Amino acid sequence: MSNRKLLNIELGRVTASEYKELPESGIVVVLDNIRSAHNVGSAFRTADSFKIDKVWLCGICAVPPSAEIHKSALGAEDSVDWEYTPDTMEAVRRLKDDGYTIVSAEQTVGSVMLDTFIPEKGKKYAVVFGNEVSGVSQEVVDASDFSLEIPQYGTKHSLNVSVSIGVMLWHFRLMMNR
Repeated sequence: MSNRKLLNIELGRVTASEYKELPESGIVVVLDNIRSAHNVGSAFRTADSFKIDKVWLCGICAVPPSAEIHKSALGAEDSVDWEYTPDTMEAVRRLKDDGYTIVSAEQTVGSVMLDTFIPEKGKKYAVVFGNEVSGVSQEVVDASDFSLEIPQYGTKHSLNVSVSIGVMLWHFRLMMNR
């Protein structure tokens, strides 16, 4: 058994234009006032990895083109569709009108633990990730269909938003592909 690392050309990845032709996942990401352009770039890279349909950049989020976004996105800002709106609630309203279930990645009184959540096949989900300090705004939480919480077992009460995006999207794709 060989443990040789694969070369990039051996990975069989699609081009940015081929990516746009792949079937939709039914998942979009909404970034609610993410202050770090590096976290925005990481969100793009993770969205690309899991074939997320679109990233909504809201409020104070940096937008492409941006050297800081590109540094962590590594070009994923070119493969993943995105849209900017100054108001997160505008994105939430539009997504609701388009039939999306709005899910806040947040710790709330009635949040559902991620390890117990199974997304419904054929349903469209918009997953909202919040500001690095204050999380998803209360207004957006109130407008959400429900909140999903990542179980944590240590002393800290939160994960970096880029890590939360990876954990949540991995779970969604794992469960939707079963």
